[in-house]
Amino acid sequence: MQYVNLGKTGLKVSKICLGCMGFGELDRGGVPGKTGEEEAREIIKYALGNGINFFDTANYYSLGASEEILGRALKDFANRDEVVIASKLYYPMFDGANAKGLSRKAIFTEIDKTLERLQTDYLDLYIIHRWDYTTPIEEVMEALNDLVRMGKVRYIGASSMYAWQFIKANSIAEKNGWAKFISMQDMYNLLYREEEKEMIPMCQYEGIAITPWSPLAHGALVKSPDAPRTDGVGKLQNEYQLEKDREIIRRVHEIAEKRNITPSQVALAWVFSKPYITSPLVGASKIGYVEEALKAMEVKLTKEEIHYLEEPNVPHQQYGFR
Repeated sequence: MQYVNLGKTGLKVSKICLGCMGFGELDRGGVPGKTGEEEAREIIKYALGNGINFFDTANYYSLGASEEILGRALKDFANRDEVVIASKLYYPMFDGANAKGLSRKAIFTEIDKTLERLQTDYLDLYIIHRWDYTTPIEEVMEALNDLVRMGKVRYIGASSMYAWQFIKANSIAEKNGWAKFISMQDMYNLLYREEEKEMIPMCQYEGIAITPWSPLAHGALVKSPDAPRTDGVGKLQNEYQLEKDREIIRRVHEIAEKRNITPSQVALAWVFSKPYITSPLVGASKIGYVEEALKAMEVKLTKEEIHYLEEPNVPHQQYGFR
């Protein structure tokens, strides 16, 4: 396993981050869990055994069940000082006027519940899941800074927002001497590359870690090119854009067949080929998916293959900011 610094910090993370969104219970609420605890524990154990030390979850995933499963597994299988745990907040955890968002009240309430579910005294990385349009960003950044000063959080990060919002938040933090965001978790894959226009160049310039989610485009890159697009990104695009996506998917499968590897390995190898990517999130409902991600790290695409995969790309409607 390769380990890299998380942005400009001294924190070392594996080049693969295990995304735990799928762990939990189907009927608990939030993002439904599809992988129960028994199987999730085996996946986490396998990941640890292969050098993965970076784990990402959120309070909203199965309304806390994902955090609970991850917390119990890491307590049983890992040394807390050796693993890097990231969690997120923003989405509603209950019914009520203050159930959603990034108010000081919400941040202080949710961090304690997250720590309890994860059975840890601190989070290595606390991420705001989305931008809160109803709370002043000054309130958000000051509250997050207080968590860092209290020792409940080591670093803070953000996910899926506009570049101007991200830089505004960090500028306010810098002006006040508060902790700044050190990572950006945005959607990035062969089909959706809108982040290359502003967010990624900004992160490169500022030394911000990029830990993208959905490197397989919600599975679209590994399914048949003619399979219906059920993901949110596909639903936003017109037929011309979808046809360009289908051509990219065809080329992924073509290269996979020529190399005798899987389409997911080709898609992940493309993400790994980008030097500005710190550690992509790999969601796994089976050990085999983690195994494929590990093998993808060894796949080195040629310049010609990368150009061939990228050539059909066209601009897409931006997705995932709310």
